[in-house]
Amino acid sequence: MNEILIVEDNEDIRNLIQRYLSVIDAELHFAVNGEEGVEKYEELVENGKTPDIVVMDLKLPGIDGVEATKRIMEMDKNANVYGFTAYFDTKWAEELRDAGAKGVIGRPVGMDGFRDMIKKILETG
Repeated sequence: MNEILIVEDNEDIRNLIQRYLSVIDAELHFAVNGEEGVEKYEELVENGKTPDIVVMDLKLPGIDGVEATKRIMEMDKNANVYGFTAYFDTKWAEELRDAGAKGVIGRPVGMDGFRDMIKKILETG
């Protein structure tokens, strides 16, 4: 079973992600801010459940998605972080990639497109 960590502060978006990814053979883990995302990643690794994908929002309370990604990448240089944000075509998204994210998925793809991209990423490794 795949492990997916979603770092997203918006409850409605978290609920949508949970609903759309429920068709994927994956255990979903959630964090509501950057600090919690980093802590949850470390906890999952310690419990032998290293996330196959981390879905990272950019705009988060406390540390943002860029800083959270940097901290996760320091912990695990092989972490598979993807941004999922409305700020997909900005300098901020570029900073997320520079921090180690493998890519940035723009929110305009919609939830069907998002689910399909996550499935493809899991299938291709």
